[in-house]
Amino acid sequence: MRSSLGEPDARAAVTFLGTDRIEVLRFPGGGQEGDIVRYATLGMSSQPMADPTAVLADPVKGPRAELVLSVRAGLADTDKVLRPLAVLAASPQVEGVIVAPGASLDVGETLWPGAPFTSVLVAEPGGLVEDLELDAPLDPVRFLPLLPMTANEAAWKRVHGAPALQERWLTHGTDLRDPSRRSVPLG
Repeated sequence: MRSSLGEPDARAAVTFLGTDRIEVLRFPGGGQEGDIVRYATLGMSSQPMADPTAVLADPVKGPRAELVLSVRAGLADTDKVLRPLAVLAASPQVEGVIVAPGASLDVGETLWPGAPFTSVLVAEPGGLVEDLELDAPLDPVRFLPLLPMTANEAAWKRVHGAPALQERWLTHGTDLRDPSRRSVPLG
């Protein structure tokens, strides 16, 4: 993460009962995107995500991931997203879910004070932080971008699917990094 995002300027750690420690690192913007702050989880990939229907989880094989959220700095108190991000990162261990592109994750509360978002869409990896190859037979760690969704967008996505919502965002020129943006027109 450091080679792609630079040095973190803040970190927070959360441990949930029965799970490994999850850290959330804050990376300030730099260069051309000086107004973008990124939050990345660290620790979610320590265990592979297991199929929730499996009788016994494989301790070695299975997808591994960390989460990355990018938002414009200074427009909202986005540093309060640390705990919700840690909750999302712990969900594979706590709830037995596999976090993959196209999935919706909901924290049941706003991502930060005053945010119009309680959930995120998991996007395709590879754009910001490249996969981290691990020694065989371990799967690589994928760095999954998170795109905040309003309640209306999340409901619309459940009916029409992730690709349709992403196309709607693209068509309307939605700034997905705006921490206080409104819902995209869904009519």
